[in-house]
Amino acid sequence: MNKFCFIIDNEKKNNKLKKSLFNKYKNYSSKACKVIIVLGGDGFMLQTLKKYQKYNKPFYGINRGSFGFLMNKYKTSNINKIVSEAKLLTISPLQMKALTKSGKFFTAIAINEVSLLRQTKQTASLQVKNGKKILINKLICDGILISTPAGSTAYNLSVRGPILSLNSKELAITPISPFRPRRWEGKVVPSSSLIQVNNLDTKKRSVSVVADNVEVRNIKNVKIKINNLIKFKLLYDKNNSLTKKIKLEQNIKIKN
Repeated sequence: MNKFCFIIDNEKKNNKLKKSLFNKYKNYSSKACKVIIVLGGDGFMLQTLKKYQKYNKPFYGINRGSFGFLMNKYKTSNINKIVSEAKLLTISPLQMKALTKSGKFFTAIAINEVSLLRQTKQTASLQVKNGKKILINKLICDGILISTPAGSTAYNLSVRGPILSLNSKELAITPISPFRPRRWEGKVVPSSSLIQVNNLDTKKRSVSVVADNVEVRNIKNVKIKINNLIKFKLLYDKNNSLTKKIKLEQNIKIKN
């Protein structure tokens, strides 16, 4: 029998559920458990992964949010059986290092994407590099995002970025409302890439950067790459894997 640690979003609201789970299953600490069970939505799952990844435990998400792309369907009747049959997926996050125009450095990790966005009515003026190679010298836009394969069906897909398979070993660089040049659709680059985005006009065109749910404002430049030293272990139902969800997203048709 597995040893579970239950991490529940909004425990006061879900107090009845909490009591029910604790009556059925013993709740272990995050250090002593074998599997961390997360009940909430995608945003809560992202927070929990970052908070508890130091324990190197697999995470099984149960959806209590709206869409729940990173989660499994809500069911708590036989968690032992469900978890024992689940398939393991290991992913590494993006590591962001941002330099502000005041000279301060900030770091954060992102499982889905790192996005740069204009802060004011002025469009952003950005330069994008892959290592020493300039991908685009000057991009006038609302912003830009760098997405992992796991995040390619999230914000990236909403701004018409490409969907990447989970085993593609690629990153998607996608502009947000590009104004000049209008036809620049972004790039797909190897996951080993070091991406740097420079704000070309820090005085008039302020830009913020967001790594999942961590925001840094008034940035001068941002360096982004995959951090292979961090491994998130995610468990998915055998008939509802993340790969299957991505394939479903690719086949969704818009109905008028």
